[in-house]
Amino acid sequence: MPKYLIKASYSADGTRGLVKGGGGSARRAAVQQMMQGLGGRLEAFYYAFGDDDAYVIVDAPDNVTVAAVSLAVNASGAVSAKTVVLLTPEEIDEATRKTVSYRAPGQ
Repeated sequence: MPKYLIKASYSADGTRGLVKGGGGSARRAAVQQMMQGLGGRLEAFYYAFGDDDAYVIVDAPDNVTVAAVSLAVNASGAVSAKTVVLLTPEEIDEATRKTVSYRAPGQ
């Protein structure tokens, strides 16, 4: 199943909701339930200091499922989420064996 990294930043309203709604473990449980309902799985959920407030790793059936999650999360206005598709070392091995005909700009 494809794996994705979601980097999330809370808005002021989102932060108030986090505090009011039971804190970090309650949010993790909500994300876990959401992913299970979509046929996926929550692998990791961490809070952090810095530009992003949370880093979440999920397994999802496909890109469309994760796009739907991204749309729902960002449309809430409480969170700004950015998604990164993660590749395994074996997938990179496959990529290195593909022949690509590419001409760089200006060549």
